[in-house]
Amino acid sequence: MGPYFIEFFYIVWEDLFMLKELESYLESILKELGYEEIVTILPSSKRDLGWYQVNICMSLAKKYHQNPVELANLIKDKLDSRFTNVNIAGPGFINFSLDTNYLMSFLNKNKDNFQTLVPSLESKKVVIDFGGANAAKALHVGHMRSANIGEALRRLGKLVGYEMISDVHLGDLGRQSGMLLSEIKKRGEYLEYFDDSYQGKYRKVEYTPTDLGKMYVSANIDAKENEERMAEVREITAEIDKGNQRYLNLWKQLVAISSISIKKVYDELNCHFDLFEGELDAFKDIPKMLEKVNPYLYESEGAMVMDVKEENDTKEMPPLIVIKKDGATIYATRDLATIYSREERFNPDEIWYVVDNRQGLYFEQVFRAAYKAQLVKNCNLLHLGFGTINGTDGKPYKTRDGGVMELSSLIDLISQEIEKKMKDDIQTNREEIKNALTIATLKYADLMSFRATDYIFDPIKFSSFDGKTGPYLLYTIVRLKSILKKVETKEYEIKKITHDEELDIYLKITELPNIIERSIRDKSLNYITDFLFDLASLFNKFYNTYHILTEKEKDIKESYLGLVTLVYNVMHNLLDVLAIKEVDQM
Repeated sequence: MGPYFIEFFYIVWEDLFMLKELESYLESILKELGYEEIVTILPSSKRDLGWYQVNICMSLAKKYHQNPVELANLIKDKLDSRFTNVNIAGPGFINFSLDTNYLMSFLNKNKDNFQTLVPSLESKKVVIDFGGANAAKALHVGHMRSANIGEALRRLGKLVGYEMISDVHLGDLGRQSGMLLSEIKKRGEYLEYFDDSYQGKYRKVEYTPTDLGKMYVSANIDAKENEERMAEVREITAEIDKGNQRYLNLWKQLVAISSISIKKVYDELNCHFDLFEGELDAFKDIPKMLEKVNPYLYESEGAMVMDVKEENDTKEMPPLIVIKKDGATIYATRDLATIYSREERFNPDEIWYVVDNRQGLYFEQVFRAAYKAQLVKNCNLLHLGFGTINGTDGKPYKTRDGGVMELSSLIDLISQEIEKKMKDDIQTNREEIKNALTIATLKYADLMSFRATDYIFDPIKFSSFDGKTGPYLLYTIVRLKSILKKVETKEYEIKKITHDEELDIYLKITELPNIIERSIRDKSLNYITDFLFDLASLFNKFYNTYHILTEKEKDIKESYLGLVTLVYNVMHNLLDVLAIKEVDQM
């Protein structure tokens, strides 16, 4: 298995979705006519010509040297009663609508069971590595992107039937360890950890996450101005890396304390981790990893490196440094050890790394090294890179003084905007509702663009209760739930399609299986965010045009309520994939 592969999706169509069923039917007609071609049904751009369109006849004509319009008519003549308003346009486009009873049967079957709208993919075990917070340091906006995208991909994977194992992979080694231990030593606290000759009992450290934050800032300022202090920081950091047990014991306690505040932030973002491991956990696996990697290492300027370039490379691919010249480990050492550990413990089919695009070269080096040394057997290693979050000036999001913005500061900024927009009469659970709207704002904006692209975050624009925003979707959910709360029974059947606004909603929902399939294929949530906005907009147009609860004709009213039930179930489940919590009022 190498770093370059094509991922195939094997979809189990136990009970074929409507469009897939029709595509299979059309393919069977082609086979009967003596042709082989994969059929894709697309939404029609001209509703007067039909709801859907099939564009295969041009490629068939070229392949079999026949007239495309004649081919289209051959197909048209064999269509069954499910197809209505069938017409041939242009050079052979087949446009058609569907029998409304067939459509309503599909809708009623799926109205109360969202899972029947989800493609079931071939079973796969995936370890997903996201979050990546640094111990003893505040999370910044970059950590938000990894958390939001990673959690949504974790949920999406579970939805389509994958076994997902999530790991936060804390950055719990590095200069911050030296900074904090140096600060503790400077303050004269817990000095037994710094005394080689100490034989007594080591005290348990008693700091809070807030204490650690202040201590890190103090140490960082001093070390920048004092070269002697910075030298001490480097020395302590190197000792921890080499396994100094006294320093490690102290540092692990600080990591545990820091993890309390880290977990709190991730809980606020509705993120779930099966594993809360970090670089420290990789230490125990380094010796066994090196047994596999050592045959490929050679010395270069004192360091031990590994060639990972390949013959077909079109760009420079530098060797991967595995061990530094002073014998210390680095990120790559620990990442390779982590890959080894995950392979041994979980035997995954894939490992996904949700990390900034700018780490692309590094991950390519690490993955090639892992494949070369056979740290994995039949496992695909994927770097799911993401773009940066930028301010309204188009530059990476910063504080007013130009520093990296902490995630908590961004959340507070959004919360203030939400507070301005909430109704004054909402007093019960106001904070809880405001927090849910804040996180919805942040998550929807973060997932709205294709994963790998940069985007501009405008807290005023994205906190609006109208437009393509998280609060707008929750506003629609509140409206849907309000309608359903006012009716006595929850069992409704769609018996009629009376208006174009209803039809628009139903046809949009028939696209959902393909939307989910595309999202998991590209590992990007923008297809789902677009779908949600389109569906919410169509529903609100319908709601503002027709009187659902006061409709006089029984079958029409029941059909309206069936529509409300269907739309709510779809939106409810897709918002859950995005890790966005609902509210009951706003």
